[in-house]
Amino acid sequence: MKRRHGLLAPGLRSLLSHFSVIFAAALSICPPLARADTVGGSFTLTAPDGTTVTDETYRGKWLLVFFGYASCPDICPATLSEIAVAIEELGPDAAKLQPIFITVDPERDTPEVMGKYTGAIDPRIVGLTGSPQQIAAVAQGYGAYSARHKTGAGAEDYVVDHSTYIYIMDPQGKFVRGLDFDTPTGRIADMLRKIMAQSRE
Repeated sequence: MKRRHGLLAPGLRSLLSHFSVIFAAALSICPPLARADTVGGSFTLTAPDGTTVTDETYRGKWLLVFFGYASCPDICPATLSEIAVAIEELGPDAAKLQPIFITVDPERDTPEVMGKYTGAIDPRIVGLTGSPQQIAAVAQGYGAYSARHKTGAGAEDYVVDHSTYIYIMDPQGKFVRGLDFDTPTGRIADMLRKIMAQSRE
């Protein structure tokens, strides 16, 4: 597994943290069960091999869903790397889990780009993209925020602010709980073990 590191401007890091705190606080107001029918939902997106996938594709698997983009300089590669380590720590239970990385930058993040990006971190993480309309729909379903900010005159000269929550979805596609992007690897693995064990009781 390869870890990628980058630098994030202080102002951008502060903004991302600000939105993450707001969203985490909003979710914490209601118990996870009360949110189960309002976070997530159906989606239609494109996998790295060009095939169409939907939420039904992953039924029967626990999901870790994270929104970001391949050109993200810091938070996305760091978070996906932590998720990859957590998968290793889960051992045999990792077979019950599917991590999904959904782009908020569909114009630049083609299926090929997403496949190469997630494959370089951990091939078990599936990178999904789609049309701007499809991405907007899935982001709305999960309550994921994103906004572009120009950095130059070129069409591709921009960065994308985005929310940084990790969503845990059960095998029926229902929201269980969320984790902050900077949740330590060990806590991610322990939380998943606990949730999976509780579901078997």
